[in-house]
Amino acid sequence: MKKFQLLAAPGVRALTPYLPGKPIEELEREYGIFGAVKLASNENPLGPSPLGLAAAKNVLSGIARYPDGGGFSLRRALAKKLGVQPETITLGNGSNDVLELIARAFVTSEDEVIYSAHAFAVYPMITQALNAKAVVTPAVNFAHDLNAMANAVTSNTRLVFIANPNNPTGTWLPAKVLNQFISNLPLHVIVVIDEAYYEYVTEPNYPDSVKWLSDYPNLVVTRTFSKAYGLAGLRVGYAVSHHEVADLLNRVRQPFNVNNIALAAATAALEDEEHLKKTRTMNQMGMAQIIAGLNVLGVGYLPSVANFVTIDLGRPAAPIHELLLRLGVIARPIANYGMPNHLRVTIGSAEENVRFLESLSKVLKR
Repeated sequence: MKKFQLLAAPGVRALTPYLPGKPIEELEREYGIFGAVKLASNENPLGPSPLGLAAAKNVLSGIARYPDGGGFSLRRALAKKLGVQPETITLGNGSNDVLELIARAFVTSEDEVIYSAHAFAVYPMITQALNAKAVVTPAVNFAHDLNAMANAVTSNTRLVFIANPNNPTGTWLPAKVLNQFISNLPLHVIVVIDEAYYEYVTEPNYPDSVKWLSDYPNLVVTRTFSKAYGLAGLRVGYAVSHHEVADLLNRVRQPFNVNNIALAAATAALEDEEHLKKTRTMNQMGMAQIIAGLNVLGVGYLPSVANFVTIDLGRPAAPIHELLLRLGVIARPIANYGMPNHLRVTIGSAEENVRFLESLSKVLKR
């Protein structure tokens, strides 16, 4: 095996595979538990858009055919929704796919990529795979420090990743400071604003970064259908950028990277405002429920504008996580983000939230 590791690209040899949230089936198989709840992967407890689900079913009989490689209908629907031109949109197999396309298009082993401590795990993975230099800036209160990121830019910087709001911390950047940061970046730096949780945010000062694209040709905004739209299992994401940037991304994009079921479901779900409204309402109520419960338990947490809360246990989270698993509750330890005392929990249904809080209370008393 070592022989083949030596044959691998240098960046790949040093990679650690991404660890997703433990599936319910795996937990039940390992522990002999039934009726487990999963609050580890920031999925929508309301489920998929009914319109999206119906559209997916309608195209099942056509799965012997390749999908539309250009995603014409979805790109047109997105363009109408966002007020942009279809040629500015790049589709991906989830937004993770699009993030990788951006890096592959612009970054070489001679370049630098800037991202914050405690930022989304895919950024360092992409950077490492390309054998580029990772420049990790310190966080302030677990949030992006834009001054530190600006000061880290050099002539070798090609890419800056900013998650807004950030996963796993739930922290966010207001419009004014983020716009100013982008305006001061040199044009040789591509800045990616990762807005995977965009639809959940209700803060009045939270930006719609897509509206800035006409001002900043080096700006790329990424979003996904995996979260609020409830289509995580179909993997559909997209980037919006200057049309010349989109052209480059489509040169490295694999043919048919979004399947026909996903294309149909996402196109329909985009128009399902009722489902999106219910999703936001459910998330807001669930967030209030979880926060109130944590306050009763005297457990600290990071304020979040997404569909999850990161809890500060004040001690190593791994043992707490293990005990929760044995009670049939799957949360997410985030030591790999440099936060060994923290546990991230997705906002679930009212019943799931109660199950989590009751289980956490039992565990903390042990």
